[in-house]
Amino acid sequence: MAKVKNQGFIDRAIAAVAPVTGLRRMQARIKTTALMNYDAASFGRRLNGWKTPSTDADAASEYGRSRMRNLSRDMIRNAPFARRAQSVVTNNVVGLGITPSLTAKTEKARKAGKPVLDHMLSTGIDAYGEQNILGLQTTVMNAVFESGEILAVRIMKSGPNDLNLPFQIKLLEADYLDQFITSYGKNEVRDGVEYNGDGAIVAYHIYYDHPGSSSIKLKLKSQRWPASEVLHMRRVDRAGQLRGVPWLAPVMLTLGELRDYQEAQIVKQKMSALLALIIENDGDLVDGQLGLEALSPGAIVHATSGQKVTPVNPPSVDDYDPVMRLGLTAIAMGIGITAESLSGDLSRVNFSSGRMGRMEMDKNIETWQARILIEQFCVGVARWSWDALRFKNTDPGSNAGLSLTWTPPRRALIDPTKEIPAMIKQVEKGVTSLQRVQRGLGLDPETIRKEREEDERLGNGVTVDPIEKKPLAKTGEKNEG
Repeated sequence: MAKVKNQGFIDRAIAAVAPVTGLRRMQARIKTTALMNYDAASFGRRLNGWKTPSTDADAASEYGRSRMRNLSRDMIRNAPFARRAQSVVTNNVVGLGITPSLTAKTEKARKAGKPVLDHMLSTGIDAYGEQNILGLQTTVMNAVFESGEILAVRIMKSGPNDLNLPFQIKLLEADYLDQFITSYGKNEVRDGVEYNGDGAIVAYHIYYDHPGSSSIKLKLKSQRWPASEVLHMRRVDRAGQLRGVPWLAPVMLTLGELRDYQEAQIVKQKMSALLALIIENDGDLVDGQLGLEALSPGAIVHATSGQKVTPVNPPSVDDYDPVMRLGLTAIAMGIGITAESLSGDLSRVNFSSGRMGRMEMDKNIETWQARILIEQFCVGVARWSWDALRFKNTDPGSNAGLSLTWTPPRRALIDPTKEIPAMIKQVEKGVTSLQRVQRGLGLDPETIRKEREEDERLGNGVTVDPIEKKPLAKTGEKNEG
């Protein structure tokens, strides 16, 4: 038998007696050697304690999803920087709302599609009657950040009502999913979500009431909702991921430790500020006199006869600023926002560094707007609206050529005197379109067009066309060329 390089005596003996076992030993030895090419693939002391389960995206969070969700909510309720992070994300992604605008090929189609906009921009679209589509977006984004996911169900309305379209939207937290159902027919149900044989979501099993409700009429019974009647909003980070996790999950421990450190430093600061007067008595304390146990900043306490008073040496407060600053920077990086926006401290930022940080954060904001709010929520609501409009209109042809476009909120300009001329130059050179620039500023091109026509018709002064570089026509005049 030929001798294999690096094959020991024991390996050769085993291979001679049991070739199959010897082959397996050699294969294991080769794989182990290959792992050693990368430090991260080894099993050394430095990697002790690292968790490396080979789970898919949803299995990785399946048993900890509820726990992380509750911890995240507690932090947002009680930790100021967690609340601040949620506000920064939601205010930048949603702001005053990602506004819908109707595009139509004919005026007849525009008139036929008007109930869609009217319904979306009225509180009638909300099952609770509190918010329009813009307000619902804020609630959705807050929940996605806090809990990792949120559901929206379509509730059809029959009979007489004052709604522009016969449906409403009800937002439900992920807690509504029935985690005790494991199957429905041949389909598997995991944590309230029903999957078919291909692994696609086909239905949701949703409680009638929130399991954590304090209502005396709490009914812990679930109902099956087809996937076509439910919108499921969450951030998708891995292939095949169908469930969401709280955005604070990667930084939760750091945030908790930083909060504990801050509270400890506050107590330490109180101790450092301790200044009290101690009066020694010849006898016992009389009524109204405070003993040493009442020692506090600014207190006047008494010591009884025989008690020895030793001056305290309050600890100094050092390194608070760098520890908090670096900790908040790490938290901001884990969430995807700038450290300045999280802390509110702009003392170390100049124009260039602030602009670079904003540019990086803006990319995240644009991604969250497109991938979460627009694609998962707004487009889904639009689909339900078109279904309802077709049901309502007696003339099916009147809906032809109708579509909705969504305009994100205006991005705050850092230096308008430089940025706006640059935008105009891009339009002039054909790099982009005027409509795209307007949408980038959070403006609806159709609304701008109508308002400019109205200004021209009413003769509200002479304005200059930024592209043509010539005055717009006054009342009764026509632009030449």
